[in-house]
Amino acid sequence: MLNRRFIAVTALLAASMAAGAQTRTSLKEAYRGNFLIGAAIGTPQITGQDSRGDAIVEAQFDAISPENALKWERIHPKPDTYDFTLADRYVAFGEKHHMFTVAHCLVWHNQVPDWVFRDDKGNFVDRVTLLKRMHDHISTIVGRYKGRIQSWDVVNEALNEDGTLRQSPWLKIIGEDYIAKAFQYAHQADPQAQLTYNDYSLEIEAKRKGALALIAKLKAQGVPVTSVGLQGHNSLTWPSVEDQDATISAFAKLGVKVVISELDIDVLPRAAQHPSAEVSLKVLEDPKLNPYADGLPPSVQQELAQRYADLFGVYLKHRDVVTRVTFWGVTDGDSWLNDWPVKGRTSYPLLFDRSGQPKPAFQAVTRAAADVKTMN
Repeated sequence: MLNRRFIAVTALLAASMAAGAQTRTSLKEAYRGNFLIGAAIGTPQITGQDSRGDAIVEAQFDAISPENALKWERIHPKPDTYDFTLADRYVAFGEKHHMFTVAHCLVWHNQVPDWVFRDDKGNFVDRVTLLKRMHDHISTIVGRYKGRIQSWDVVNEALNEDGTLRQSPWLKIIGEDYIAKAFQYAHQADPQAQLTYNDYSLEIEAKRKGALALIAKLKAQGVPVTSVGLQGHNSLTWPSVEDQDATISAFAKLGVKVVISELDIDVLPRAAQHPSAEVSLKVLEDPKLNPYADGLPPSVQQELAQRYADLFGVYLKHRDVVTRVTFWGVTDGDSWLNDWPVKGRTSYPLLFDRSGQPKPAFQAVTRAAADVKTMN
């Protein structure tokens, strides 16, 4: 039996579609006073090649994150070579549109050139050398944008699924304190910037416990961790509303803020056994994993809208703790899920379709904010 909320959302979708899915209320206007609403932007939007996407970003969002512009391989490809071309344009984009600007990410196990971890003979460097390379990288980049970038994803995805520390080159060469060092270096370079630990699937109990222990340890050591980023690479059925609620509550008890840092909802069949956002995961193409190549059925559009409404209900419940919700992409056509973990799938995870039009999910999200204002 359909519950009352689903019936209400279904009626709302029908009304919005009949009206051409247009609205006078933007996302940032709907959530003003609750939390920032952001979008991850890529090279087409940063450089102005995607004028339609830029118009959506300017009209709908008050925060931006870079998909790749500030990752190590892009901005620091060689030991003595920094390329700030795209990063400078990204920061200028944020300033031009008066947006809260996020940088992603300083320390990660992916998209890092081999030279960072190895010497000129191909051998792994020692702890002192790698710490110096980390310090120079962080101090150079954070220092360049001091006062212009408001928040940094300092360490990204340091945990395994069971909550233990990932055996990355950072951990193997430096040791467990590489995380604390990264935050300390970033804080030294810009004491006013917000600093985030960012990871996926923290709604899974074992991984959440590992993250809670990590953040508690860092806080006890006086490490300046401002917030935890829950990536939010979700599906129509995972995580449960209860697990999302419990996860935000658990980090709030540690005295850190929470950001939903990379939100999307995958409507396609799960290609992996367990929830994950590990970019190295690859799955062979299978037509069964790409069922909506010709378009998303209305019934699934409704499921997606209902799912977004439910999740935003949780975020709004915790609006004293959640400071930002950022969608990972602007339109469905921009989403990384079109190529991960199965190449060439047609995915529909965001609020705007491939032609830049708001989907029923957009209406459900703006309505969720309106409902809270009505209750207040």
